[in-house]
Amino acid sequence: MNEQIYIFKIEFQALNQKFRFLLLFVVLLCFIPASKAENPFFKAADLSQSWIYYYPEHWPEEQWERDFKNIAELGFEGVHMGEFAWAQLEPEEGRYRFEWLDHAIGLADKYQLKVILCTSTATPPVWLSRKYPEILIKHENGNYSDHGARQHASFASPKYRELALKTIEELAKRYGSDPRVIGWQLDNEPSVQFDYNPAAVMQFRSFLQDKYQTISALNQAWGTAFWSQVYNSFDQINIPLMKQQFMNHHQILDYLRFAAQQTASFLDMQSLCLKKHITTQQFVTTNYIPNYEEGHIGLCKELDFHSYTRYMVFGENKGLGRKGFRVGEPLRIAYANDFFRPIDNLYGVMELQPGQVNWGSINSQPLPGAVRLWLWSVFSGGSQFVCSYRYRQPLFGTEQYHSGIVGTDGVSLSSGGEEFLSYMQELDQLRRQYSKKRGRLDYPARAAILYNHENAWSIQNQKQNQHWDTQKHILSYYSALKSFGSKVDIITESADFNHYPLIVVPACQMIDDRLVERWKKYAEAGGQLVLTCRSGHKNRNGALFEAKFGEKLNLLSGAEMLFYDLLPPEAADSVCMGTESYAWYTWGEVFEPAPGTEVWARYQGDYYSGKAAVLHNNLGKGGVTYVGVDSRDAELEKAVLSKLYDRQGLSHLDLPPGVVVEYRDNFGIAMNYSNKTYEFPLPSQAEILIGDKQIETADVLVWKLKN
Repeated sequence: MNEQIYIFKIEFQALNQKFRFLLLFVVLLCFIPASKAENPFFKAADLSQSWIYYYPEHWPEEQWERDFKNIAELGFEGVHMGEFAWAQLEPEEGRYRFEWLDHAIGLADKYQLKVILCTSTATPPVWLSRKYPEILIKHENGNYSDHGARQHASFASPKYRELALKTIEELAKRYGSDPRVIGWQLDNEPSVQFDYNPAAVMQFRSFLQDKYQTISALNQAWGTAFWSQVYNSFDQINIPLMKQQFMNHHQILDYLRFAAQQTASFLDMQSLCLKKHITTQQFVTTNYIPNYEEGHIGLCKELDFHSYTRYMVFGENKGLGRKGFRVGEPLRIAYANDFFRPIDNLYGVMELQPGQVNWGSINSQPLPGAVRLWLWSVFSGGSQFVCSYRYRQPLFGTEQYHSGIVGTDGVSLSSGGEEFLSYMQELDQLRRQYSKKRGRLDYPARAAILYNHENAWSIQNQKQNQHWDTQKHILSYYSALKSFGSKVDIITESADFNHYPLIVVPACQMIDDRLVERWKKYAEAGGQLVLTCRSGHKNRNGALFEAKFGEKLNLLSGAEMLFYDLLPPEAADSVCMGTESYAWYTWGEVFEPAPGTEVWARYQGDYYSGKAAVLHNNLGKGGVTYVGVDSRDAELEKAVLSKLYDRQGLSHLDLPPGVVVEYRDNFGIAMNYSNKTYEFPLPSQAEILIGDKQIETADVLVWKLKN
């Protein structure tokens, strides 16, 4: 879906050159909405909706009406129910009880709350686990999961799928035509299972037979001649032991593909079952945890759109400064937005942290204002809704210490609840300001990052340097682009490259000739392609090419790779670009450039000092920049992209770490995750709607251009 830009007549004569440049950037970017065309499920004028998780089965029925009334009065527009309620919906096999859910839906409707229902497949009831133990996940150590937690059933189990579909179909028949129900969430935080259940083993073998047809083809693809690993038939193959040292790399790669598809097929099965009975006004989605390397996100074909879950403060996200752990990593939400939005040009956040949680390593209180900051971060990326987990803090169970919008008395607002209230009131203010009557024309996204999870899988199994981190490498480029104020899409190989004037392809280890040709045509047509180290080494099966190392990319890079090097961190060297030096140790590729290829950076400090590390090759109307080194602190990556932006005349900001700027629906949104106050350089035509241009830590600035 094309993005859009609003054009205004601006008087430049009184502006100095520097401010003129900044104002041009803000005017061009400020009003690029995030794929906000009308869709069957959400109205553009609503901007974004606010929902809340509620578990009627956890509370005395006489409290339900009070709770629904209070939820509505706070400003929430919908309630999310039934996620973990299989035992309440089907207390015995084939005996269904929907009366309690009918009552809850009726009360929600009484207070004009929309209802999102769930398939509660993450929590099979005890009768199912005991009567059909074959449905339980088997772990690598041979132990089986058991009833008493959640997500203990195998996606590969035919019996589990059969019984899940029966319950889902009964739900769909009862509520599929109910106008009070606007949509469905499948399962809960579905992830990839590493499951050794006998059914999973059989299905893995079938997957391999379908893919390779003959055992000889599999042996060739897996390189089983190495270490006498040759198979004589598919029924000799087991699921690889992930913790066993030196397991066949290619076998692991195929198993990860299979496991990701198992999760996707389990969700698509549910969606197809629902869609036999529900109306086209009811959507189907699920709430993924953004574990990008698992590979299952985006594989489903039957979801209406993808949603995600995001938690920010639980002891593992340090943030900036001594107290940054209370705010969280600045780009944690932004990256999830930019990853999920391009999948369907529509996304939502189904689960957002409301305050203190219970399951992390250190469950600190968020900084005052942080919850509101996260809400605006979700909104700014183009989300159609945000739903918080949960309304009431539970009194029993594993999540007793997980805060809610209200506390343990069931009525008192938590600090996070107060911040949700502030956000919803501010969102109402923006809705009154929203207009789509201004003239507009199509404008492409400013940059994209091409991501394929299979490269991360392949690298993880053969890191070569224990300090290598694929996601950190990707974030080096992503953080640079976001510091420029750029709009970024995380795209797959199926995307139309020509929508983007600049594409970064980080650590794309496994390639084929078709992909290389697409990159070449993209550059020749005028695109700027940025390739990085660890790219182009292997084919899609994870085998090295029978050619010189890196030779597949020589035409693009305009150079020949001589070798690659890896250093221990205590012996880091540097590369020099211009007058600056940048430390590196995780991965470095050394090149001999062809005539006409520009060398932007060279190695320092070792026997190949002076050799090329970063190259730029003009190709047709565009060009290819190859960054052959992974720097220690991501400053080299930022310098390369900044030079490329300047050469191409792409205007950009220079935001400090922790300051994030996004644009949607006629509004600009600046958010401060840093530990310092930042003064945002607003243009003179800007009208501040929320906040101040002096943005404090955990605060937000929202503006529009004056009519």
